[in-house]
Amino acid sequence: MPYKILKREELNPQVIRMEIDAPLVAKKAQAGQFIILRVDDVGERIPLTVADTDPGRGSVTIIFQTVGKTTLKLGAKSEGDTIADFVGPLGRATETEGLKKVAVIGGGVGCAIAYPVAKKLSSIGCTVHSIVGFRNKDLVILEKEFREVSDRYVLTSDDGSVGEKGLVTDALKRLIEEGEAYDEVIAIGPLIMMKFVARLTKEYGIKTVVSMNPIMIDGTGMCGGCRLSVGGETKFACVDGPDFDGHQVDFDEAMARNAAYRDFETRERDEYCRLYGK
Repeated sequence: MPYKILKREELNPQVIRMEIDAPLVAKKAQAGQFIILRVDDVGERIPLTVADTDPGRGSVTIIFQTVGKTTLKLGAKSEGDTIADFVGPLGRATETEGLKKVAVIGGGVGCAIAYPVAKKLSSIGCTVHSIVGFRNKDLVILEKEFREVSDRYVLTSDDGSVGEKGLVTDALKRLIEEGEAYDEVIAIGPLIMMKFVARLTKEYGIKTVVSMNPIMIDGTGMCGGCRLSVGGETKFACVDGPDFDGHQVDFDEAMARNAAYRDFETRERDEYCRLYGK
């Protein structure tokens, strides 16, 4: 069955938020889980995190960056259009039980994944410190939403054009050294960012969870495309995750695997843009 786009909004020139009519998914999805969609019957399958749900309306919110052929095709859709497949919820929900004080770290479009986690933590009475980072002010997303669910909100940018100049690790280190004691740090964003967040928190002995989004095809553990090395063991992000102990993830291996199809993806995107003038 086709899934209707109920709402479409551009959060910045590259990032789009959509609400999809998917009542069965909306009823079950929890923070940290994801869906797999196909834009059309001949399209590839891509995973996108559930950014929010409205069970009463029967809608699921997704947020994505238009960087490849499929996300460009999805981004070209308008309100009222439909997409072919929208399967989920998949993966394990983020574990929040018992947490009293958490630092949620979001980098770039990874904030779309970090936000529902911060929202869930806030809803159970947890103290939430959100630290989010972007390259510059033009790329900032979800500031209002984060502020609403955060007891403390720290915005950083690489160039200093908005918030504090520097990296999310700089802000996190400062808060820790000021005496903030966190039960857990949850980091979501580029692999290199999560790697250095985990390296920092390991120095302070703070449990750290990272959300991994590697190459993924079927989302049920059958294809093996999303395999990771965690604590020396092979794990599958789609069924064992996407959340893992950040101190156990082999980030260098994950980054090498994610880059394996970069040239192919670039050619596919460029060909799509050439054909359709995007």
